[in-house]
Amino acid sequence: MATTQRQTALITGASGGIGEALAHIFARNGYNLVLVARTEAKLQALGEQLSKQHGVACTAIAADLSDSAAPPRLVADMQARGLTIDVLVNNAGFATYGHFAELDLQGELNMLQVNIVTLTHLTRLLLPGMLARRRGRILNVASTAAFLPGPLMAVYYASKAYVLSFSEALNNEVADKGLSVTALCPGPTSTGFQSRANMEESRLVRGRQIMDVQTVAQAGYAGLMGGQPVVIPGLMNRIQTFLPRLLPRRMVPGIVRNAQERSH
Repeated sequence: MATTQRQTALITGASGGIGEALAHIFARNGYNLVLVARTEAKLQALGEQLSKQHGVACTAIAADLSDSAAPPRLVADMQARGLTIDVLVNNAGFATYGHFAELDLQGELNMLQVNIVTLTHLTRLLLPGMLARRRGRILNVASTAAFLPGPLMAVYYASKAYVLSFSEALNNEVADKGLSVTALCPGPTSTGFQSRANMEESRLVRGRQIMDVQTVAQAGYAGLMGGQPVVIPGLMNRIQTFLPRLLPRRMVPGIVRNAQERSH
């Protein structure tokens, strides 16, 4: 069902994967869109497609979210265009794979900037306006990794633990003010994520039937609209996030490490 009043959703990482799938869902439900990613051509093509299909206004803004100056620049750009953001979707994020001591330090710092700092910065810049209007929703894309320590992806897992904790706490702070914050925690999903992280050969994804991006995005959208604090798509994913709580904590890193190792 389309919204009765046209609202605007800002989606980061909108040029592919879960972000692109969410853009289709929001447009189908009558939201105008601000699409943000590094690749302007992809964003422009997606925006034109969604405008034509659903009659919504789409604004494409190219931005490198690993740049600390990107969030205030992005918000200033939207203000200059007269855009008010009703829904913020912090979807942009990436991972690296390997032993922490051997990974490129700048790559790890860039990941922290995108996965944690930019997400926090954008939320802080846009939240006051939502509070003033007593209307708004925020969807932060975390991961089932948020519930675990992750050897061979140590910084990524830790970054998603931050996103989950931050989202749950913030949801509590704003719940009585007409707002809601939802953490979407998918397991392995069929996107370009695994390829970028160079982990296609890990046991975690190799040979497994992993969830399709449309199912994950739809679960996230439904949870967001329903005001759910945490959404974990898929029964097996929900079981896998619960089981470690039953084990001695010292055992969990080894179990995750075994799942993350490359299969031979």
